[in-house]
Amino acid sequence: MIAAEKDIRKIDSTVAPASYYLGILGMTGLTSYFGLMHIGKPKAGETVVVSGAAGAVGMVVGQIAKIKGCRVIGIAGSDEKIQMLKEELGFDDAINYKTTTDMKKALAKACPKGVDVYFDNVGGDISDAIMMHLNFQARVVICGQISLYNSTETPMGPRLQPILLTRSVLMQGFIVSDFHSDFPEGIQHLVSWIKEGKLKFKETVVHGFEKLPQALLGLFKGDNTGKMIVKA
Repeated sequence: MIAAEKDIRKIDSTVAPASYYLGILGMTGLTSYFGLMHIGKPKAGETVVVSGAAGAVGMVVGQIAKIKGCRVIGIAGSDEKIQMLKEELGFDDAINYKTTTDMKKALAKACPKGVDVYFDNVGGDISDAIMMHLNFQARVVICGQISLYNSTETPMGPRLQPILLTRSVLMQGFIVSDFHSDFPEGIQHLVSWIKEGKLKFKETVVHGFEKLPQALLGLFKGDNTGKMIVKA
């Protein structure tokens, strides 16, 4: 297959490592930017909750929300990830969903003023709990539902329509290609924030082409921090 010139973008490895163009300066970063900025529309002082916050998309979403002056809460699956989110990436608080016995109570403590923007990367029980804390005219950005991708049965959860109705909540799903014509805008902001030291990024590198299946399955178990990269 030969790619057309219009479909190719030259990368600048003086701005960031080449692998970043597979992550924060590629589809991952653009997904974070457009999902949060064009659908979530965060305002200074609002509370933003990000599930899958230690993943490649989630960690960027949280940092952009902080740049915009929001209080940011991350949901992740290990104490190491929780520490990284708070101490390295500037999240205001974070919750380990694997050790938290009462997610609703933990969210109430972390979000005393409720949730204005929820960036949903995982779905399932975590999202069900967060929905109970949505504020009036909150925005829910549906980016991923990784907790449900391998379900063998149709999952049943709370009926969300009454919450969306009575609290005037916007819930919208998207894929990054929806914003293809606006990619230059996203790249411009991401590059600027990286140069200014406002955005940091993490990668989990697996060595060996034969480990591609292992790396893919690791995404569903939360083995990665940031972008999962396989190097031959």
